[in-house]
Amino acid sequence: MKILVTGANGFVGKNIIAGLKQIGYSNEDIFRYDLDKSVAELKEYCTQADFVIHLAGVNRPRSMEEYKAGNADLTMQLVELLLSTENKPPLLLSSSIQAALENPYGASKLCAEAAVAEYSQRGGRGIIYRLANVFGKWCRPNYNSAVATFCYNISHELPISISDRTNRVNLIYIDDVVMAFVHEVERCAVGRANVGLSGRNEVSDVALGMVEWGDVGPVNTTTVGELADVIYSFKANRLTKIMPDLSNYFTKCLYSTYLSYLDENDFSYPLDTKHDDRGWLAELIKSKQFGQIFVSKTKPGITRGNHYHNTKVEKFCVISGTGIIRFRNVMSSALIVYEVNDVHIEVVDIPPGYTHLIENTGNTEMITLFWANEIFDESMPDTYWEKV
Repeated sequence: MKILVTGANGFVGKNIIAGLKQIGYSNEDIFRYDLDKSVAELKEYCTQADFVIHLAGVNRPRSMEEYKAGNADLTMQLVELLLSTENKPPLLLSSSIQAALENPYGASKLCAEAAVAEYSQRGGRGIIYRLANVFGKWCRPNYNSAVATFCYNISHELPISISDRTNRVNLIYIDDVVMAFVHEVERCAVGRANVGLSGRNEVSDVALGMVEWGDVGPVNTTTVGELADVIYSFKANRLTKIMPDLSNYFTKCLYSTYLSYLDENDFSYPLDTKHDDRGWLAELIKSKQFGQIFVSKTKPGITRGNHYHNTKVEKFCVISGTGIIRFRNVMSSALIVYEVNDVHIEVVDIPPGYTHLIENTGNTEMITLFWANEIFDESMPDTYWEKV
């Protein structure tokens, strides 16, 4: 199949094209159209396309007239070009929730939707997705996305401007948009045009005539102030080492988006490494949900530990060198020994109530990864010295 993507160089377009390539489409299979190309080029693409994803439009015009020209008129022109072809390929319009509102941008998107509905009535297949505010990688900052602007400015230590922290915004993640749009292409490719999608109103004749409606979710609702606060917390992560709650889908997507705006010379950052006569130890990451991970380098002949915990549990994993982990239940005199090394990598669980130590028994420095199920709290360390 040949796919025409209008607005190919835009934020959504770049992600859509990447998504198409991930399922096997090549550059030769994808026609890219942007507003700087000619009508003749668009017409040629329309004659060859088997599916059209219409993303091109205007949302930051220099004058109100540009809304009509870039959204309504362009869509009507695209519809006429497609109707003039023999195959009349499916046309997917990326519209906006603003189409339901009375403002110049919304009015222009509503007109674009009407053009797609007319395409359906005249023998084509029209599909409309009304999208909330889309965020994710490759979105242009300081343009029309608060998420992109906040991520870029905060990661570059630039100020942000908020007029009202309580303003609510509805956000959808770019990968969810890509998944929905690529699924539409796949359905067309296997000839399953009438097979529905989850959460989809397949065909509607309300207001716009016979046109298919798609839906992208989840829609994440937050306030501008809350959005700024969580992105500032991402920046602080490098100092606190405390990771956000990535079990929350929205937070996970925001965190991935934030990292995509880092300067390329700012991908790495130093760790606070504690040195003593045993070697060194450094915390990597912490989380209220999964505890913390740290790493140590231990010199030959050195022992770490000789303590136990009541509730805290840990995992030890030697990734370089050779050592021994010794345990003893504090209610027993029986000794338990595990030999560990970097040839047979294994994880050793440290249960509560067992005093334990790890000793470097090799001739080289030993590197160990540690995990604990809680962040260390100096006021409640849950660590009690007792010789193994």
